Amino acid sequence: MNTGELSKLATEQINKDTTNIDSVSTLEMIEMINKEDKKVAEAVEKEKENIAKAVDAIAERLRRGGRLIYVGAGTSGRIGILDASECPPTYGVSDELVQGIIAGGNTAIFKAVEGAEDNKELGAKEISKKNLSNLDVVCGIAASGRTPYVIGAMEYGKKVGARVLSVTMSPNSEMANIAHIPITVLVGPEAVTGSTRMKCGTAQKMVLNMLSTGTMIKLGKVYNNLMVDVQTSNEKLVARAKRILKLTTDADDITIDKVLRATNNDVKLSIVVIKTDLEINKAKELLHKNCGYVKKCIV
Repeated sequence: MNTGELSKLATEQINKDTTNIDSVSTLEMIEMINKEDKKVAEAVEKEKENIAKAVDAIAERLRRGGRLIYVGAGTSGRIGILDASECPPTYGVSDELVQGIIAGGNTAIFKAVEGAEDNKELGAKEISKKNLSNLDVVCGIAASGRTPYVIGAMEYGKKVGARVLSVTMSPNSEMANIAHIPITVLVGPEAVTGSTRMKCGTAQKMVLNMLSTGTMIKLGKVYNNLMVDVQTSNEKLVARAKRILKLTTDADDITIDKVLRATNNDVKLSIVVIKTDLEINKAKELLHKNCGYVKKCIV
């Protein structure tokens, strides 16, 4: 990309409110950045309808055995991997259900791999290794909306019948034109020109949080606003499991400990056992019948 093309990107525009950011006091510098950050949530709000459509599309595919696969380069790729990696401990899902692919592979998570994002064919090749089907969802992430690696992966996904989404910060981007559901969050110029790890990265994090969290809620992984499929993999999470049971059933500590042991720390199953007084196998059947939705089991 030459300098003329670069200057046309929304993500490369000069922020007129921060042109003196290098000569003000430290407090004024932080105030400038904070003022820009405040704009992000409002920009995301303007895309709420497309985000909701994307959540419905993801949930529908995942119910039928599909997967959500994020694809990005640099900051965008790292944010996708972060969101994917936090789904298993939070919602008790397989680490195959939500995945992240970054240009340059695992090395690029920690250190930039030069040139990887410019290879469109490599993007298609890497995602083809996932054995995509028409049950899967591919979500391309790039602030500019033009990253070749991501475009290659999105085009391959579309070719095999996967549902394709995009999360970008530039209007009328190539990625948005490819996607079945484009999410375009216009956060405006960065406080430091072109540093898309700032507002763009924050917007991407917010959108991906909505996509994964919204999907997990639709899949019955949340009861009221509690994560009832949490994995008790450390002391903090064991304590959280007990607290969730206390909040939802008001049972005494002895009962909570007893039921958690009997269900092998399955919080959702424990809630149904305590609330319905059913045997564990019967409670499992009830949950299965109601697709994992606790509320439908206890009404």
